[in-house]
Amino acid sequence: MKAVSIENLDVIFGDKAVLSAELLDQGKTRQEILEETGDVIGVSNASISVEKGEICVLMGLSGSGKSSLLRAVNGLNPVTRGSLKVRAGEEMVDLAGIDENTLRDLRSHRISMVFQKFALMPWLSVVDNVAFGLEMQGVGKAERRQRAMEKLDMVGLSEWHDKLPHELSGGMQQRVGLARAFCMDSDILLMDEPFSALDPLIRNQLQDELLELQRKLNKTILFVSHDLDEALKIGTNIAIMESGKIIQHGKPEDIVLRPENQYVEDFVAHTNPLNVLRGRSLMTPIEKLEKENNSLILNEREQTRLVLDDEGEVIGAIRREEDLLLSHWNDSQPVESVKKDAVVITTADISMRDALEIRYRTGQPVLLESEEKIVGILCDDDFYHALLGKHFSQAA
Repeated sequence: MKAVSIENLDVIFGDKAVLSAELLDQGKTRQEILEETGDVIGVSNASISVEKGEICVLMGLSGSGKSSLLRAVNGLNPVTRGSLKVRAGEEMVDLAGIDENTLRDLRSHRISMVFQKFALMPWLSVVDNVAFGLEMQGVGKAERRQRAMEKLDMVGLSEWHDKLPHELSGGMQQRVGLARAFCMDSDILLMDEPFSALDPLIRNQLQDELLELQRKLNKTILFVSHDLDEALKIGTNIAIMESGKIIQHGKPEDIVLRPENQYVEDFVAHTNPLNVLRGRSLMTPIEKLEKENNSLILNEREQTRLVLDDEGEVIGAIRREEDLLLSHWNDSQPVESVKKDAVVITTADISMRDALEIRYRTGQPVLLESEEKIVGILCDDDFYHALLGKHFSQAA
């Protein structure tokens, strides 16, 4: 179910929007239009859909248009041309030409926003900051305080409820901003680079906390970031923008493995692929392993082999004629639980980071299965391909 639907959207800042739109249609660049009309093209011909419960990350360099697009979703930036619809219950409401009362209702009940600079009111306590939106809705004091305390407990700040914002660290203040947004119980949450001003360790922690909260609350989130590793970590889908246009939109793994043009390839070239790639994308298919009698050779130097039954199914593993433990692992288990020298069987959708740690702990290749059949292995060459950026050519 679509929560946000954007089609052929233009957002133009200036007094000559009609003329600037005509120049856009003629293929003029942002700079050419700025010089001719003085208008700034914030968003140009953008089309994108965001499903309910999805985290869509708008990604791009400074000035790419990502914040301009985000702020159009709650009406902070007016629509010049095109369609921008958000879900309000069973219907989709188009923000192009929306009246003030409907827009106010959307902001009060359907869409919340978390800002980069926290936007906390310094004279209000933490709990009153969290409850402020409910107060604007006319919710009674007892109820709004109860709901605010529930959300503060959710972000681990209930003991700080009576403090003022300046008594909290930057990371804690951002948690208050998250609690305030979640307290409104809005369907759609807009987040404009909310963690970029924080130290890397705090940023990483808040990313983890956001993902955990999302698992519990299943909100629709549009998240603006200039940090690709952050986008790959939290995004269900990523939209990469340049000069107001959406250049590529898709799953994180597709963005990394199959960039649609040189701009996107350059954009993702220096990211850590272990954060997004899955075993299936880089595995060596089982059919490519050398077969010897009733076994498949995993590591010729170590004389490690998989033993097959008459049907070709894996029934064991040996190294220099000694049996090795075959064990199954899934991501609900700690990686530390795998045993040294064990040959681990896991899902083909395992993250490359988890697979690499299993390889490090066991000293053995990792077996990947799909529909209860071994479909491939991850050996050192596969990990080197990922780390050296060779996955582009492998995907092609």
